[in-house]
Amino acid sequence: MTNVRVIKPALAALVAAAACVGGLAFSSAQPAQADTYSDLINAQNQHAASVQREAELKQQLAGASQDLANKVLELDDLTNNKIVAAQAKVTQANEDAATAQDEADAASKRLSAAQKDKETLEERIKQTGKDYDDAHAAVAQLARDEMHGSNASDVMSVVTGATSTQDFVNSMQSRDALSRNEANAASSAATSLSTSKNRGERLAAIEKQIAVLKTQSDEKAASAQTAAETAQSERDALDKLRQEGETRRDELSSMIDSLDSQSAKQAAQTVLIASQVDSYNRQYQKEQQDAANRVDTGNQGGTPSTPVTPAPAPAPAPAPAPAPAPAPSVGGQGTSNGDYGNAYVAGQCTYWAYERRRQMGIGTPSYLGNGGDWWRSAPSYGLRVDHNPQVGAALSFLPGQDGADGTWGHVAVVEAVYGDGTFQISEMNWGGPWNMHYRTLTNLGQYWFVH
Repeated sequence: MTNVRVIKPALAALVAAAACVGGLAFSSAQPAQADTYSDLINAQNQHAASVQREAELKQQLAGASQDLANKVLELDDLTNNKIVAAQAKVTQANEDAATAQDEADAASKRLSAAQKDKETLEERIKQTGKDYDDAHAAVAQLARDEMHGSNASDVMSVVTGATSTQDFVNSMQSRDALSRNEANAASSAATSLSTSKNRGERLAAIEKQIAVLKTQSDEKAASAQTAAETAQSERDALDKLRQEGETRRDELSSMIDSLDSQSAKQAAQTVLIASQVDSYNRQYQKEQQDAANRVDTGNQGGTPSTPVTPAPAPAPAPAPAPAPAPAPSVGGQGTSNGDYGNAYVAGQCTYWAYERRRQMGIGTPSYLGNGGDWWRSAPSYGLRVDHNPQVGAALSFLPGQDGADGTWGHVAVVEAVYGDGTFQISEMNWGGPWNMHYRTLTNLGQYWFVH
């Protein structure tokens, strides 16, 4: 847990996270299905976890109106079952599309190589005629070059038993001692031909091979197109589910205050946070795609692109010295002092803590250091630090505390506080940069909260 943690499109982490958050999920779970034994075991385990989470949620929601309880269960099922399954399909479809495209590209290159070999051979035929034998000429030249100044007939007789240059050439060809060294650029057709074939025969063989390669290239290109369309269809289906999740989350958020039971509110809040995590993943994926679309990848078969010299990245602003203790913002949280924007490394826990507090309207200094340093650095900026959790507060984990990095510590954001002494946090770089996670902790006065 270095000085930043954030969310990557990692719904697999969402599944793992669900097991860490006391109770979650619905889905009159579908039977586990898989292609391999290990996939089957994983699917069965996920199914069992889904059933258990559904039972726990129902228990927490006991006493709530049936309509509201159903909304909680449906949103949880959508977030932790349907979207997770759709994401797995997208991942597989993307991999299949990439493989199909690689195969199509390779087939196209083989075809291009053979066509180029054909063109080269045709040019040489214009100069020498179709009967010219490259192998015979090469061996004869070798004999002339290597045996210059010696008694060629004696050498040939010793080496091959031949008594003439023609016999020597024929003997060398029959033993495959020398392969043809012309007109075989990159074509598998040319390299597989007998060295005894003349240029006309090789040209006919290459033309035949080109026809085969053309068919293969067309088939691979069609397969790649189909795989790309399938992948896009799966991505569209996933995006539709996520849009549905946002609609359901907004609807449930407006109704959560009507819950009387603290356990029911906690269950609903857990489900809402899980859905929000997926929403962050969706937002991150869109930002990454937009960034990729802005990259100039050069000429892709259309009109030549004009090279663009990117503008140099601006030098990072130096960390300003903190001003003396300013007054905190309204509500006793946050400060504008030292807040120059999110200067933390993207993908890390500190990046998320700053960004999440910004979403909540809470100002955070841009240079508080590593996650485990926030509780120590914050007071110099006028921020209140204590052992009392509050929604929006940054929880600064000491190095090694509750899974925090042993050197850098960790930082998270409090999302909910419950009457039984527990509270819920959201955190990033949990298991890797950009991975989002959430969990419920019990406050015994051991944590430092930065308000």
